Amino acid sequence: MISIRFYRIYDTGMEIDLDLLEEKLARTFSTTRTNFVRVKPKSIILENKPILIKTDPIETEIEGRRYKFGVSARIYDIGAFSICFIYENSEGNYSDLEETALQLATGDPLSNLFSDYVNLIGSSLKPLIKDFSYDTEFYEDYTIYATDTAEITGDPVILLMGERADYSAQMRDEVTKNTQSYTKDDLAILSWDSALLCSPENPQDLIDLIEFANVQVLELRYYDMELNRQMEKMYDNINHADRLPNFLRTRKYHSIMSELMERNAEISEVIEKVRNLIKITENVYYAQIYETTLKVVRCSQWTESVSRKTEIIQDNYSMLSDEVRIQHSNFLEWIVIILIAMELVLGVWHYLL
Repeated sequence: MISIRFYRIYDTGMEIDLDLLEEKLARTFSTTRTNFVRVKPKSIILENKPILIKTDPIETEIEGRRYKFGVSARIYDIGAFSICFIYENSEGNYSDLEETALQLATGDPLSNLFSDYVNLIGSSLKPLIKDFSYDTEFYEDYTIYATDTAEITGDPVILLMGERADYSAQMRDEVTKNTQSYTKDDLAILSWDSALLCSPENPQDLIDLIEFANVQVLELRYYDMELNRQMEKMYDNINHADRLPNFLRTRKYHSIMSELMERNAEISEVIEKVRNLIKITENVYYAQIYETTLKVVRCSQWTESVSRKTEIIQDNYSMLSDEVRIQHSNFLEWIVIILIAMELVLGVWHYLL
């Protein structure tokens, strides 16, 4: 038994009410909520389980060969949704897996299928979610290969890299260094854009965990990009305010601060939800798979980038706040000076009279 899952994950930039959406989607699609089947219910905590949509399988021809794909989509409350094409061969062995993987890795044969199905899902969600939108050019790709035996008869590096080549020892070490195993009969090799799972039992739980890790990375990428936009707008607004007269500048600073505080609070809240998308409390192996996937897909780099930009925005907020206080203090000082001067003038006036 072999299978290949091709994922493409998109972002909507908004939180989604899954309970309300599920009720509406059930009128058109077959929907369920994500559940882990091989662990205790309390071992993995999902605050809001994503909606899983399954559609009819499709057949297509690629390089003169007919393929049948199962199709599913998953929608997350943090605003992401994924499309997955699933190829399965119940009679296939590792050699068949490698051959199929290399054929499907040549060019981008599934690009049109992804476009069709993201439009299908998007057009289905748009009437149900207010202000729903997504960028078709902004997504995360990941491929998961699975076989029911831990006996690898070929070269896993060729499979995970998607091409035949005489790879160096350094590259082989880089591709295979993130390998995990629970028993002598299973194996998981996690790479930056693909994974190989070898297990006699259905590894669906591990497949879901790997998808969740990629969803987290996409969300962090998205909000990193949003913070870039916010910072550019912030600097433009500050430069514009600095050219205004003093009495208008303070008002503009107040406006910038209010906008920064509101937007930063929104982004910080969503990022916290992204980081806590899933919690693994008891199952050590699942925790290793999840944490290793996050490391391999460079989640920490995006987390650091988001944190750094958030701190920069907070520093600028503090700077503006200090400037406003100084302006306010200067204004009060001038008021005091004017009052003192008026009192002196009135005193002299009364003396002369």
